[in-house]
Amino acid sequence: MSEEDITNAEIDAAVRSMPWWLVLVWGIMAIIIGLMLITTPLITTYYLVLFMGVYWFVGGIFTLASLFSDKTNMGWKIFLAIISILAGIAIMAQPLFGSIIVVTMLVFFIGFWGILIGGTKLYEAMRSKDAGAGILGALSIVFGIILLIFPWGAALALPLIAGAFALLAGICSVGVAFQVKKAQA
Repeated sequence: MSEEDITNAEIDAAVRSMPWWLVLVWGIMAIIIGLMLITTPLITTYYLVLFMGVYWFVGGIFTLASLFSDKTNMGWKIFLAIISILAGIAIMAQPLFGSIIVVTMLVFFIGFWGILIGGTKLYEAMRSKDAGAGILGALSIVFGIILLIFPWGAALALPLIAGAFALLAGICSVGVAFQVKKAQA
C-alpha cells in the first residue's frame, strides 16, 4: 500500500464521517453573508464588527471564569481576558468607529504581511534562481505598499472582496455537501 492509498483511505473515511448537512448549512450561511457584503457592504460590516465585539466581550468573561477550574497560565489568561473585554466594550460602545478601526487595522496587517511574504519570496527566488517566485514576491511587495499608502480605500473595498470570497466559498461548499451526501449513500 502506497502513501497515496493511505491518504485516499483517510480522506474517504473523513468524508464518510462528515455530516453532509453541516457542510451545506455552512455553505448557505457563507452565501448569505457574501451576498450581504456585496449588496450592503457598510451595514453588513458594521454588524459583523459589532458581533465580533460581543464575541470578544463574552469570550473574555468566559476566559476569566475558566480560571476557577484551570489556573494554568493564569497571568496570560487574565491579560487576554482583560484585553478581550476592553476591546468588546469599546466596539459595543462605538460600533461605527470600531468598524472603521477594525477594518483599517486589518488592511494594515494585510499590507505588512504582503511585504513580509514578498520579501521572503524574493529571497527564495534569489537562492533558487526561480523567476516565478521573484515575480510573485515583487507583486506581493507592491500590493503591500499600495495597501499601506491607501488604507482607507482598501478598507472600503475589503468588505466587497470578502463578500466575493464568501460567496465563492459558499457555492463551493454547497457543491461539496452534495458530493459528500452522494459518497455516503
